Amino acid sequence: MAKSSLFSNLSGDLFGGLTAGIVALPLALAFGAETELGAQAGLYGSIAVGMLAAIFGGTPTQISGPTAPMTAVSAVVIAETIALVGDFQTALPVIFATFAVAGLIQIGMGLLKLGKYIKFIPYPVISGFMSGIGVIILIGQIFPFFGIASPDGGSLQILKSLRNVASGASWWAVGLAAATVAIIYLAPRITKKVPGALLALILVTLAAVFLVPSDSITSLGDSGANLSELPTLHFDLIGALTDFSYLKIIFQYGFTLAALGSIDSLLTSIVADNVTRTRHDSNRELLGQGIGNIGSAFIGGLPGAGATIRTVVNANAGGRTRLSGVVAALVLLLVLLGLGGLMGYIPNPVLAGILITVGIGIIDYKGLRHLLKVSRADAVVLITVLILTVTVDLLVAVAVGMVLASMLFMKKASEVAEQSAEVGSLSEEVEDKPWADEDEDLLSSIGNRVLIKRVNSSLFFGSVAGFRRKLSNLPNADVLVLRMSRVPYIDQSGLYAIEDSVLELERRGVQVLLTGLQQQPRAALERVDIIPSLISEDHVFEHFREAYLFIEEQYRQGGFRADEILAAPKA
Repeated sequence: MAKSSLFSNLSGDLFGGLTAGIVALPLALAFGAETELGAQAGLYGSIAVGMLAAIFGGTPTQISGPTAPMTAVSAVVIAETIALVGDFQTALPVIFATFAVAGLIQIGMGLLKLGKYIKFIPYPVISGFMSGIGVIILIGQIFPFFGIASPDGGSLQILKSLRNVASGASWWAVGLAAATVAIIYLAPRITKKVPGALLALILVTLAAVFLVPSDSITSLGDSGANLSELPTLHFDLIGALTDFSYLKIIFQYGFTLAALGSIDSLLTSIVADNVTRTRHDSNRELLGQGIGNIGSAFIGGLPGAGATIRTVVNANAGGRTRLSGVVAALVLLLVLLGLGGLMGYIPNPVLAGILITVGIGIIDYKGLRHLLKVSRADAVVLITVLILTVTVDLLVAVAVGMVLASMLFMKKASEVAEQSAEVGSLSEEVEDKPWADEDEDLLSSIGNRVLIKRVNSSLFFGSVAGFRRKLSNLPNADVLVLRMSRVPYIDQSGLYAIEDSVLELERRGVQVLLTGLQQQPRAALERVDIIPSLISEDHVFEHFREAYLFIEEQYRQGGFRADEILAAPKA
């Protein structure tokens, strides 16, 4: 990017990066402490991935670093690698080699231009996966909440060991963790100038230092980690790549991390596009994330991805160019150099409290709330992915979800096609033949104040990306008429694509009308309350002619814009 472009939004980027860096600090420490590598690994990863992905990535406002999904997988990779190799120090080169290979795979994905295929992941798969990650994080914090180290063996082993909580619980730890959670949720009601997680980190740590007996809780400094020193370079990971006995685990877990990091980052890129009204370069973003994860591996940091909350915070605070991501990473570097010694006093229960709020926040409540309202196929996929994510493996969960979603969609599509062949499409026949020229007539009278778009196929996980893109690129207008007579089926991905697009259009002052809805799409829209809560019954018409007359009448009465009324009624 040219220098003039890089510094074209200097004040906004500085403030956005500073804010995002402050938000990232407690999360970086908490994510690092969640793994055997320690809190410093989370900080190193936030600095390396954050800076390199910002410089080389394809989403200017993206803030990258360790995320909840990446940390959950990294913790498993680290624990299983240690178990396989035998001891922590011997396992380190293998662990960091795995992280570096994940970055190399991401670079390969970017060079092969695979970024565009993110759009084919169905919403129920993403929803079940993210909710499963949230459940994993919550289960993992049960023991730390009570001041006890979590048992090894994953979520199921933790649940089996719950009977041991009561005998080893520290009520000081419970109080600190509960206070942390309370402050995070209550702080926004008092002030939004300081992130709740940072406020909780400072206040509860001060309370622990001055009020809690030192032998009642454990802190970051008790692990022996030195949070004030710069990272050392781990060139020994190259040697691990030449040891054939480790290559299987390195590439197996490397692929898992690469796939997860790519999905995580590109989903965040889509969010960033919606906030900033820009469009990211998905393939370049994969290159940037890959370079960032390789850099993080060499300095002993956790792998990362685009972080949704930090990215939104950056964009809302004024960040618009990749300089904001560099600033966020530099903020964390300055904290490391200036306050690293003080971070050793942070109690582990405080980090547990922070992670509990992260776990709660990452669960997709909308998807779960609509389980009984969406199609049975979408509900089965979501629940299956969620259960497999928690009990088996994250990548297996996504793979099974994709296959299952595709098979169920093909089955449903064939059923809809058979029904259409038997019944025919009366509404389309009535709508198209007598009123084929209505679009041109209306536009000639009102100009570009009314937009008319026809959707020509089912709205499902494979088509919603194009649907979103076309609606987001529409010029400003008063009214958009979506002609839906050729849409026989809408799945959960399609429902939420319509919801998000209509909300965005209404924020721009565009009224959305629907015409020609077939039975399944209308029933689906009504079940999740898009009709009538978002699109009122008054804006849904059986035929285009009815919508046409409604628009004409609204303009006469000043219903869309009081200062612009049709000069004369149409015949």
